[in-house]
Amino acid sequence: MQLDPRPSTVKNPPEQFTGDVWLDTLAHPREAGQRMVVGRVRFAPGARTAWHSHARGQTLHITSGVAWVQSRGEAKIEAHAGQTLYCPPGQEHWHGASPDSFMEHLAMLDQADDPATTTTWLEHVSDEEYSAG
Repeated sequence: MQLDPRPSTVKNPPEQFTGDVWLDTLAHPREAGQRMVVGRVRFAPGARTAWHSHARGQTLHITSGVAWVQSRGEAKIEAHAGQTLYCPPGQEHWHGASPDSFMEHLAMLDQADDPATTTTWLEHVSDEEYSAG
């Protein structure tokens, strides 16, 4: 058994996020063959990811607040604390907080064979895309 020190909170980069977004890494691969990564991600109201996809998919579990999540070409989904969403491998999507609520989720995914290709970051979500529908 290993007790980890409390992780440092880091602010996510503006190249991949709009607004203020913070990350605490909770789990990461430690031994050969392990792939699981889990992060606690906190979004200020209106903050969001850029469009992106994951090589092996992603599960999001909303722990507080109101989340907006959208896959490209599909309707935006509103999710609340206690709800879980799954985005399949390769599906372009974004997620973030509604404009009037902080939001926190657990982001869970498996790394790709080459960890650098686990997430493919794309363009920012425009204000019009964020506000639509």
